[in-house]
Amino acid sequence: MSTGHAGYPGYTEGAPIRDTKAPEGPIEDRWEKRKFGAKLVNPANKRKLNVIVVGTGLAGGSAAATLGELGYNVKSFCYQDTPRRAHSIAAQGGINAAKNYRGDGDSIYRLFYDTVKGGDFRARESNVYRLAQVSVNIIDQAVAQGVPFAREYGGLLDTRSFGGAQVSRTFYARGQTGQQLLLGAYQALERQIAAGTVEMHTRHEMLDLIVSDGRARGVIVRDMVTGEIERHLADAVVLASGGYGNVFFLSTNAKGCNTTAIWRAHRRGAMFANPCYTQIHPTCIPVSGDYQSKLTLMSESLRNDGRVWVPLERGDSRPASEIPEEERDYYLERIYPAFGNLVPRDIASRAAKNVCDEGRGVGPGGLGVYLDFADAIRRLGRDAVEKKYGNLFEMYERITGEDPYAQPMRIYPAVHYTMGGLWVDYDLQSTIPGLFVIGEANFSDHGANRLGASALMQGLADGYFVLPTTIGDYLANGPYGEVDEEAVAEAEVAVREKIARLLSNDGDRTADSYHRELGRLMWDHCGMERTEESLRKALERIPELREEFWKNVKVSGEAGELNQVLERAGRVADFFDLAELMCIDALHRTESCGGHFRAESQDADGEALRDDEHFAYVAAWEYGEQGPILHKEDLDYEYVKMSQRSYK
Repeated sequence: MSTGHAGYPGYTEGAPIRDTKAPEGPIEDRWEKRKFGAKLVNPANKRKLNVIVVGTGLAGGSAAATLGELGYNVKSFCYQDTPRRAHSIAAQGGINAAKNYRGDGDSIYRLFYDTVKGGDFRARESNVYRLAQVSVNIIDQAVAQGVPFAREYGGLLDTRSFGGAQVSRTFYARGQTGQQLLLGAYQALERQIAAGTVEMHTRHEMLDLIVSDGRARGVIVRDMVTGEIERHLADAVVLASGGYGNVFFLSTNAKGCNTTAIWRAHRRGAMFANPCYTQIHPTCIPVSGDYQSKLTLMSESLRNDGRVWVPLERGDSRPASEIPEEERDYYLERIYPAFGNLVPRDIASRAAKNVCDEGRGVGPGGLGVYLDFADAIRRLGRDAVEKKYGNLFEMYERITGEDPYAQPMRIYPAVHYTMGGLWVDYDLQSTIPGLFVIGEANFSDHGANRLGASALMQGLADGYFVLPTTIGDYLANGPYGEVDEEAVAEAEVAVREKIARLLSNDGDRTADSYHRELGRLMWDHCGMERTEESLRKALERIPELREEFWKNVKVSGEAGELNQVLERAGRVADFFDLAELMCIDALHRTESCGGHFRAESQDADGEALRDDEHFAYVAAWEYGEQGPILHKEDLDYEYVKMSQRSYK
């Protein structure tokens, strides 16, 4: 049935979709039941099977290392010059695990509950419970690898709180947790490279997926140094290529982060789930000028000891030190007394936007709020604060020129993480048999809003523990024989034609200029707040801008050489197509939930108002030449009662 919107072609609704791999029965037994029911591959047969892993972050690095350790032949690809440069290295604050070392009431069930609630009841119960179960193993794995987690005086691992939880379950390595965890996965990966089970291809970018006889059988990649187009075949393909937050141009993601791998897999038949679910992080350094190419995240861990506030009066431009306590509004503590400064990211971000919209923001343009450590320094002493957050404070001072020990940090929300991604079942397999998707590249665990410190948890859970079990069930029926040469040639020709089309343009605008314009359009119309009117405007302008891009973009250089201009242009082209689907998804979902805030759907207090009767489903989009096709996966809750989220 056609469900287009006036003035826009819209979409078609297709048949419902179901996850048929999640077992029935008590939720605490499902993962064990699935592991036992999964077919095994004996060691001799593993040596006959080939797996491609795209991406070397926490998900991809841990997956390639574990699959190599198991005996499979693995090819690993990344566009960086070393796996160590994957964007997981930028994660700062910590990793969640239900260890209950503090004895403060944590448990696997509480982590499960907090994650489902934090995702605004738009995640699958089975997947989230498994994530909470596996979390306890991740810490043991990382410690065994030598990850230097912070420890208490007595030597026990230390933990701290993060948004959306009232317990201390976040393990951390000062302000560089992602870096330390990635080095753990990297050393495991390098061990397998040395052992010959993993073949590493750095500076290679995946540009298409090879689908033969309905199965994912390989990838087309470009050697980014020589420009050579290569074909690599396997029995299964794993995408661990991260999220798509850079569709907004300004985000906390590294400049290289892109959507190309998952988008081109989507074009080949992998459904894309919930693309409108993007996360706005409340603790970022505000935009300082039009020249910026990215934003800097200040770890959410800072909200443990930092207090968020703005002046009580509009237009108060006095320095923070001159505003007395009684003339300050600690608005998160006032509005959400139970959680205070540790409310989830979506709620903290909208609250910051609201006070700035009221004219009470601080800094240039009034787009900032204070994150103040004066109380913590008085209570704990400067040395203790420096021990916890010193490298973060140093980074802030280097970027802004302001000393956060002497004056409050200024922060403002920015695009950070994407909860949407390729649709996968309980086995992490997409709608293309043999194509598995892990980490931020899939949609599976976070619903409409990710809790802080859960990205590292999911990436390592998928790579170390879940995928190595579930991919075996698929590979047990392999090897899958010869790959159809026509399918390989067609994918390679498609890649070469797209490159040639970009290089043949003799326009006068850079890809970056188009990306910046697209990003501003998305931030203004499909960002922290969306309305029917704003989304319609975006859907009118995106096709026009995309057409201008293809007619007028200037891509210099040649195909057969190092050509970063060509790389960026190809990624921007994919962002245009993704942006359109994001807006269609956001327009069709006329409720507010988590990071998707429709201004028309809010309660009397201005909080997100869900519509469980009509939208308690995953929106899985199939690519169609005549427009996207929506397939709905109903979300049924047996263990957590769907209710209006409250952190008051």
